[in-house]
Amino acid sequence: MKKTEKKLSSSQFIILGFAGLILTGSLLLMLPVSTKDGLGASFFDALFTATSAVCVTGLIVQDTATYWSGFGQGVILSLIQTGGMGIVTLGVSLALFSGRKIGLKQRSTMQEAIGAPKVGGIVKLTGFLLKVTVLTELAGAAVMAPVFCKELGIAKGIWYSLFHSVSAFCNAGFDLMGYRERFSSLVYFVSEPSINLAIMGLIVAGGLGFLTWKDIVVHKIHIRRYSMQSKVILVTTSLLILFPAVFFFFFEFQDRPLQERILSSLFQSVTPRTAGFNTVDLTAMSEPGQGIMTILMLIGGAPGSTAGGMKITTLAVMLSTALTVFCKKENPQFFGRRITDEAVRNAGTILTMYLILFLVGGFAISCLENLPLVVCLYEAASAVGTVGLTLGITPELGVASRMILILLMYLGRVGGLTFVFAALSGRHNAPARLPEERIAVG
Repeated sequence: MKKTEKKLSSSQFIILGFAGLILTGSLLLMLPVSTKDGLGASFFDALFTATSAVCVTGLIVQDTATYWSGFGQGVILSLIQTGGMGIVTLGVSLALFSGRKIGLKQRSTMQEAIGAPKVGGIVKLTGFLLKVTVLTELAGAAVMAPVFCKELGIAKGIWYSLFHSVSAFCNAGFDLMGYRERFSSLVYFVSEPSINLAIMGLIVAGGLGFLTWKDIVVHKIHIRRYSMQSKVILVTTSLLILFPAVFFFFFEFQDRPLQERILSSLFQSVTPRTAGFNTVDLTAMSEPGQGIMTILMLIGGAPGSTAGGMKITTLAVMLSTALTVFCKKENPQFFGRRITDEAVRNAGTILTMYLILFLVGGFAISCLENLPLVVCLYEAASAVGTVGLTLGITPELGVASRMILILLMYLGRVGGLTFVFAALSGRHNAPARLPEERIAVG
């Protein structure tokens, strides 16, 4: 009897694709040509860096500018670009360029990878995604080039501009500022408007999601024609930038000149979702300020974007559900549209999974390293939210703690529900339903 060939589901393909890319990147970073000392990186350093790059996180154990060679930095940038766009997107893009036909299976996988509402038009959407990515990254590099070229020369300045533009748009947070001071990120550009505005603009652009950008390009200023999801993303993103920025302005950076104070407040409000750059010393911020950044890191960006986190739509759905209960309404809604029960269940599941990963990871690192819990929770939120911000403890962590962060970065980038769907692939619900009984909550 002929055995039935078992095919991978879309979720399983995405999981294995990211794992394969991380392994390939690790092997490349272990080559002698990848490091400046010509010895190559250790397996754990290479694995951590490759995971952080593919998962567009930005947490590092070796300074990118001083430890990795030009080849190593090129590998990291390639991993960032591929991880930011997504394994499936890259595969479909290569197939398009080679003239190959895109099958229904590939279209379905692509739909799941970027959160498209339907399979129809997915190939055309991929082309749009590529154009937006290339044009936005080139525009960001052009804005930053004068500053970097003036300081580093034309060739190196262009490389730095391109590297930081790709890293910012993909919400990765990798930087090459170690030539000034190791692990310094963008603190030396805290008062430079062009660098601040370019990086912030790229982070927000990458975090909005390509479906939102399609609405913006097609409908322009006619916001009423946008999809409900795009409206929710734009409103929630604006609020999550505005309110933290106001808090930082009045309670964190009072001793700075006005322009620097405004830029610092806005930058530290934008970067936790989920880029990982910083223009101030994060360890000098107050605990409430660090707490707000931790929450922002867990929230992340929009579905189908280069950002990680549990996604702003998850937060919006949960808040709308709570408001529905408070107001004794029947269904949560946005802009005159009812939210499906499936979306509410998925949002609750995602929120629960991220909180569990965040808390378990933070507690585990604190116990293993004997470090303050608040600091470890910050690091765990940065990893699972694929952010890359750190209070300085990552390079000093032991192997076990680094492996925890690697797992958190991987789960955070692939997505908790993707793992659930992969594990349950091929299973069917039983037709019978269990008896119902009430349980008191709250």
